[in-house]
Amino acid sequence: MVLVHALRVHAMVPVALVKGPRTLETVYKAIELAGGLKDLAKGSENRAVIKVNFISIRTYDTGVTTDPLVVEALINKAREVFTEVFVVESDANMTNADEACRATGMQKVCDETGVRFINLGREKEKVKLRVPDAEVLSEITVPRLVTDCVRISAAKLKTHNEVGATLGMKNMFGLLPEKFKFRYHLKNISKVVVDINKVLPPHFTVIDGFYALEGSGPTSGTPVKMDLVMAGKDPVAVDATACRVMEIDPMEIHHIKRAHENGLGEIEEAKIEIIGSNIEDVKRRFRRD
Repeated sequence: MVLVHALRVHAMVPVALVKGPRTLETVYKAIELAGGLKDLAKGSENRAVIKVNFISIRTYDTGVTTDPLVVEALINKAREVFTEVFVVESDANMTNADEACRATGMQKVCDETGVRFINLGREKEKVKLRVPDAEVLSEITVPRLVTDCVRISAAKLKTHNEVGATLGMKNMFGLLPEKFKFRYHLKNISKVVVDINKVLPPHFTVIDGFYALEGSGPTSGTPVKMDLVMAGKDPVAVDATACRVMEIDPMEIHHIKRAHENGLGEIEEAKIEIIGSNIEDVKRRFRRD
């Protein structure tokens, strides 16, 4: 008698990696290769927020803030799926999000596409979320909007002197509506990022690498023209891939490693399917001051 053992096959986690010129078409390609947005719609509450990175008023070509062109592409694709789309960010310690929206050119894109920019610090309706098995935050208070909508992280490819790399999951730190977030840094910002992503992970991540940033970050450093866009539905896999593009071991980045250990996504290279360009063809060792 021959016993046949059925092997359980685990599907590879797809991450799109597209090298190309700074055009809408390059971003569209990355979004579609990553599976698109169509399966993310949530019943009657069919709305989406696009979370950008406005830690500064500097423009996209400095490598510091999210490229408006990337967001324009996301808006166009999101409108095919969602009844309402918003671009969101909160004030940072030294930056007013409304001012940054104007200075970076993002407000122009919002005006031209008819999409509203929302400063999360001005949202009145808030909700408390309990964090299971918290690293440092047992609960967080955020605008109800970000709990009721599909969350798209429009992040930047950057190094960071505190967390090592600031990508799709670190971008969700800005969902906290307070302006003065320094108190979270005192609690260990890497652990705070893990806690936030336990309850508010991005449903879809796009990492803007048209112009990236190397150095101490997240505002200081040297811009690097990479002509890259990464995208995917697994936030850990996308961030891990972005790390490998910068020749950083994602297991060295606490919040990425812990997010994987908490079941938020895949970090192992052998289990991630890169669609589009090869990492070996585009990677570059980023300086980390």
